[in-house]
Amino acid sequence: MSEKRKGEEERASSSDSASPRVPPPADAAPLKPALRRGSPESASPDSGAAAPRQGKESSSQSAGRKGKKSAENAMTKRYTPLLNNLFGQERELSIVELDELNEAFKEFDYDQDGYLNYKDVAECMRTVGYMPTEMELIEIIQQIKMKLGGLIDFDDFCDLMGPRMTEETAHMVGVRELQCAFKQFDCDGDGQITMEELKEAMKTLLGEKLKKGELEEILKELDLNGDGNVDFDEFVMMLSSR
Repeated sequence: MSEKRKGEEERASSSDSASPRVPPPADAAPLKPALRRGSPESASPDSGAAAPRQGKESSSQSAGRKGKKSAENAMTKRYTPLLNNLFGQERELSIVELDELNEAFKEFDYDQDGYLNYKDVAECMRTVGYMPTEMELIEIIQQIKMKLGGLIDFDDFCDLMGPRMTEETAHMVGVRELQCAFKQFDCDGDGQITMEELKEAMKTLLGEKLKKGELEEILKELDLNGDGNVDFDEFVMMLSSR
């Protein structure tokens, strides 16, 4: 054996004896192979932790949401017939509208005997803002001539105009209609709807007597400034939100 090779073997033998291999303990976890970059498992525990999924809403949250929805449905059921009675086609004429009809009737009742001549009915209708067609006028005049002898009193005039006015203005809410509706609640005309006035108006318009708790709930919803009454602006806000 050459001297060079003999020297290399001696150095290798010396190196092995200086650093003996230590076997791993019996209970040691097996080593994992190196993971490629980009692999899902290669992320660190902190950076790789997924955001916890939101669990199903709690029973209290669900109950709260159902309760709120139920209250909104109850309010809708309560307000819908009220709004129909205020602005719907089947509503009765308001006091303001009746006053307008009365003023127009008196204007064309020239001899003040409480009757209008069929010839003046068309102009009287136009005075209150209703524009009848020619065919409609022919039909109206024929009815007045045949059934009423050519004359019409105020009650008959209201019966004639009522359905036409409500049909024409059904669900058309302007300042005039809002003022008319407010006056149906504001009985004393002081510009404020009190609890007692609200109670009477709801009874008149809906035909039912609401309990004190229900009235308080409605008043609380309408009374934005918390003074215990409902003014015209608050009344308009209530209607515009429906």
